[in-house]
Amino acid sequence: MKIKHSKYKNTGILFELLVRQITADTLKGSDSPAIDILKEYFVKTELGREYKLYESVLKSQTINESKANIVISTILESSQKYNKSSLKKQKYNLINEIKKHYDLNVFFGSKVKNYKELAALYTLIEGYSSKEITNTTQLVNSKITLLEHLTKQIVSSQNIKEDILEEFSTYDKDVRTLTYKIILEKFNSKYQNLSQEQKQILKEFINSVDSTPELRGFYNKKIQELKTTLNKEVEKIQDKATQIKIQEVVKYLVELDKTAKVNNDNLVDLLQYCELIKEIKVANVVQV
Repeated sequence: MKIKHSKYKNTGILFELLVRQITADTLKGSDSPAIDILKEYFVKTELGREYKLYESVLKSQTINESKANIVISTILESSQKYNKSSLKKQKYNLINEIKKHYDLNVFFGSKVKNYKELAALYTLIEGYSSKEITNTTQLVNSKITLLEHLTKQIVSSQNIKEDILEEFSTYDKDVRTLTYKIILEKFNSKYQNLSQEQKQILKEFINSVDSTPELRGFYNKKIQELKTTLNKEVEKIQDKATQIKIQEVVKYLVELDKTAKVNNDNLVDLLQYCELIKEIKVANVVQV
């Protein structure tokens, strides 16, 4: 029997996505239902205890292979001590609670850091718990994935950001709110020369966290708005050479198809087009 991985049942992934959602909601300036969901389902619950197993892998320092094997064995043994029926019920209720406040396709659409390792641990725990004969190759590959993660040094700014974010998620709500206000103030100070439209674009990219259908929809909608604005402004330009150049620029405003991902280049394009429109409007006012 081959174990089918599910984001809906992976405790590590559920926790990570809730933390990301809290970040996105707060940056939008709205209360985050994800905060209460996180507290209800991960504080002093079977889910919270199981998450500690995932956390022990994600936060583990680099160790040798011998110690890594011991860590994995200990995690699998510990996983058998949890109440399986209680875990199943809590996960079911958690998904229903998330569904009340968020679109599940969007919520689960974000790419999760260390997804491969989280999926590997889920597979091992399920295989270790199963009474049926599990696909040996699948279990071996999952264990190799965890061994490689535990025995290699990974130091990057992204790791630091994730650690800070995870620690931040445990703070009191008032502390989180105050911190976010400071972050937004610094953001507005740093980008004070940007227009409101440019700031909104930046915030949308930050809120979306990753390339999701929602972000792609925002990008395509913004492309249409920019194209419409440029076509209107180009008619006011008196210099024919400049008018032709701008008309050529408009041709590059193309929407992304349904399979394309939104990346940093797309963000830069939007900001630059906004800047271009701002300059054209100023020029048109001057020539009038």
